[in-house]
Amino acid sequence: MGKTEYSIDRGLFSGVYPGSWAVPQESGVRLSQSRTSLRVGVPRETFFQENRVALSPDMAAVLVANGHQVYVEHEAGAGARYADREYSEVGAVICYRVEDVFKQADVIVKVSPLSQEEILLLRDNQTIISAVNMGSLSAEYLQQLIRRNITSIGFEFYRSADGSLPLVQMMSEIAGVSSIHIASELLTGNNNGQGILLGGVTGIPPAEITIIGAGTVGHNAAQTAMGMGARVRIIDEEIYKLRRIEKELGFKLYTSVAQPRYIREAVATSDVVIGAAYREGQRAPMVVTEDMVREMREGSVIIDVAIDQGGCIETSRMTTHDRPTFIKHGVIHYCVPNIASRVARTASLAISNVLGPLLVKIGDNGGLDNLLRFNEGLKEGIFVYRRHLTKKNLASLFGMTMNYRDIELLIATM
Repeated sequence: MGKTEYSIDRGLFSGVYPGSWAVPQESGVRLSQSRTSLRVGVPRETFFQENRVALSPDMAAVLVANGHQVYVEHEAGAGARYADREYSEVGAVICYRVEDVFKQADVIVKVSPLSQEEILLLRDNQTIISAVNMGSLSAEYLQQLIRRNITSIGFEFYRSADGSLPLVQMMSEIAGVSSIHIASELLTGNNNGQGILLGGVTGIPPAEITIIGAGTVGHNAAQTAMGMGARVRIIDEEIYKLRRIEKELGFKLYTSVAQPRYIREAVATSDVVIGAAYREGQRAPMVVTEDMVREMREGSVIIDVAIDQGGCIETSRMTTHDRPTFIKHGVIHYCVPNIASRVARTASLAISNVLGPLLVKIGDNGGLDNLLRFNEGLKEGIFVYRRHLTKKNLASLFGMTMNYRDIELLIATM
């Protein structure tokens, strides 16, 4: 870090390049001697049909301007329509082998969890920032991270200063909006749907949509559906969430408490059911049973947005972008886990705009361990640290309580 004498001003994003969202603004601020230079690696995503990339070229430029090194695997941004040239022009190094990315970088940023092949490339004491995907997480995956002394930060756990989950919320917003556009298309006769228009027209009633879950996905799905003219009902187990969403979206929205009788009646009369039930840091709750699905009209649509967390509809099973739907009991099911990958450019920018500032902050504070001492959101984000699980719920879920340690105790022993 001796050669890096100047940094971006803390404002970071006050300027705009043509066609970009985030741009460094240079200023002559002297760097603290506690500051450290990070080596950040961006591997190409290998998860099936994952088109997002964890860092955009604009955010790579921010990191380089802050004195950090960025290593990007060849064609890592191709799915989001970013060329290697866009990364190299801002100072990132293009690596033609994934092995070189893992060899050079101390911090690896990804969208999907590590594959088995990538786990074998890990070096002792590396930091991994990626999604956790509770629906596919296994004890063996966690044990391998522990054995390799990896620090793991999960999208689903990392909190911002206001206590929110920024990465979850960003992807949930995209998934919520996208789910209604997908539902509108699936309802058409061309897709074995009922052949109805989501918003209806004069003299013809609109589609009935039930959304299970009043969180970020549910809010954005409801807002989009109402904007298209659909009749919307939201069901959630928490009254305060229903009250909040009524206040935000207006009383044209119908709400119900998540009791089996209400759920059954709503599902049976719906043209579209959006599964958006979510429990923080846990698998999604099973809310809609197979018997309820049997009562739906033929050609109705189910979109289980919670499928990456295990799904909240009993008849759901994971599908792909190539074959996104299947029909069970006459109902069209859409259960693609990475809905946001349909709009990979937008989703990549959203992820990058969260991860970039976090990486800058880690560097400015002399490394991850130093930042952990006072950044509560980052503490929440970590689930493997110093050869231990730091999430009690994960330890209980996978029978790994012997591997659990409170992160505050681990930090205190540094």
